[in-house]
Amino acid sequence: MAEDTESPTINHSFLRDYVTEADVISTVEFNQTGELLATGDKGGRVVIFQRESESKGELEDLGDIGDSGEYNVYSTFQSHEPDFDYLKSLEIEEKINKIRWLPQQNAAHFLLSTNDKTIKLWKVSERDKRPEGYNLKDEEGRLKDISTVTSLQVPVLKPTDLMVEVRPRRVFSNGHTYHVNSISVNSDGETYLSADDLRINLWHLGITDRSFNIVDIKPANMEELTEVITSAEFHPHHCHMLVYSSSKGTLRLCDMRASALCDQHSKLFEEPEDPGSRSFFSEIISSVSDVKFSHNGRYLLTRDYLTAKVWDLNMDKGPVETYQVHEYLRSKLCSLYENDCIFDKFECVWNSSDSVIMTGAYNSFFRMLDRETGRGVTLEAWRESSKPRAVLRTRRVYTGGKRRRGDVGVDSLDFTKKILHMAWHPSENIIAIAATNNLYIFQDRVSPDAHTQ
Repeated sequence: MAEDTESPTINHSFLRDYVTEADVISTVEFNQTGELLATGDKGGRVVIFQRESESKGELEDLGDIGDSGEYNVYSTFQSHEPDFDYLKSLEIEEKINKIRWLPQQNAAHFLLSTNDKTIKLWKVSERDKRPEGYNLKDEEGRLKDISTVTSLQVPVLKPTDLMVEVRPRRVFSNGHTYHVNSISVNSDGETYLSADDLRINLWHLGITDRSFNIVDIKPANMEELTEVITSAEFHPHHCHMLVYSSSKGTLRLCDMRASALCDQHSKLFEEPEDPGSRSFFSEIISSVSDVKFSHNGRYLLTRDYLTAKVWDLNMDKGPVETYQVHEYLRSKLCSLYENDCIFDKFECVWNSSDSVIMTGAYNSFFRMLDRETGRGVTLEAWRESSKPRAVLRTRRVYTGGKRRRGDVGVDSLDFTKKILHMAWHPSENIIAIAATNNLYIFQDRVSPDAHTQ
């Protein structure tokens, strides 16, 4: 992924001129086919975008990406409302922490969304016909006087304008004492996990009033608490395996076949610390903010504050690959601690072939890292290049030596413009980037099988 390779083009973007806290995007997720893209925000809303299938079919024959990745708003709905825990006198925010799509079984789509406490299952379906000719109802739906019914007729379905209906099918509540940070759908299609700071619960999609606790790291005395769970995910193929990360920078692989309660992990992944480099900030910056299984299930991708790491499930002594995301910030940790930026939780994602990884940074920058060459490129999601088919230019942060034109100094970085949330299309080189309250969708100019960006 050399600096002089072709950059992705902007395929579509959804920009807003003003920023309110409720509009800030807090999660992004493609469904299994990539035809739908869902975003959640701090206002508790979920917006679903649908890919334009007609232009996709026409333009693929021409060998040009054109508008084949264009996504338009499909549906918008209010998933969560602000709530209040009267027992603890705490407000529960409506912010959507995670969205996960369920594998599609029929014409309808299903997704899970969660805030800090409550997980909801939503059904998204289309309706282009409506029934008419009821015997006991009039045209407006009001019940008729049965004495006026003198004959029977068969109701019929008549065409109507396409409507997208979103309905709640299940509400999974009262399962967590602490804030939910992860949900992950199991490969069996019947269960999912939810994780908070100290516990991981296993739910059945058809049962809302109870869940099974599979991980509990809460100590008997909370004063002895040394770490919390930061992220958790099921294995993409083995329904009995899951991984969770901690604030100490460790990963624990659990096998539910070994024990119903997975407090005893089957494998522990951690990188030995260099005593000579230890500082006040070491534990904070080593906290894992996100963990993702590769599509083939062989590797784990993690993100801490300064680096992205790839781990082999068969090698638990340390990561097999380490990528510096913004090492130039190491000298700025003190000021980043004072403005709380050091606690930002960056996500990371794989491309469809597990050959490229992507993660976010500050100043509206995001990084793409090629595993084959070990090289990376820094790109910027910014308003000036938001026109369709505009080519993204690579950016570089100046840290010393010869300064190039367009380089950005470390002291000039805008730490309020952070790329925390992103998603990669499951089969093509299309990515979705959440930049505060703006959603950018980029597509590679080269073929979907190419690895260079």
